[in-house]
Amino acid sequence: QVQLVESGGGLVQPGGSLRLSCAASGSIHSIKTMGWYRQAPGKQREPVATTGSGGSPYYADSVKGRFTISRDNAANTVYLQMNSLKPDDTAVYYCYFLAGFIPTNYWGQGTQVTVSA
Repeated sequence: QVQLVESGGGLVQPGGSLRLSCAASGSIHSIKTMGWYRQAPGKQREPVATTGSGGSPYYADSVKGRFTISRDNAANTVYLQMNSLKPDDTAVYYCYFLAGFIPTNYWGQGTQVTVSA
């Protein structure tokens, strides 16, 4: 049973920083993609940043230059460093893994990020 456990969300003032972490436990292998999505109230879930086994990471235009995704393959962990946070970044953030010999989507439970003065 694969489980993704997220941490690092919280309340931060505009201009502040947060670092999200997501670690996979259980029998997970052949990880192809790790990433982060977010869902704000009343909006659809949207991709924020993803990283594959090769090539450059993807970033949504709204976070380019402010967010950085990184991964620790040995620890099956993905991180999202979020700087210069804005109120529009307020959302529930979900980590995402695409893994397995038969590619399977795995999702974390979500962590709330609130940017407010």
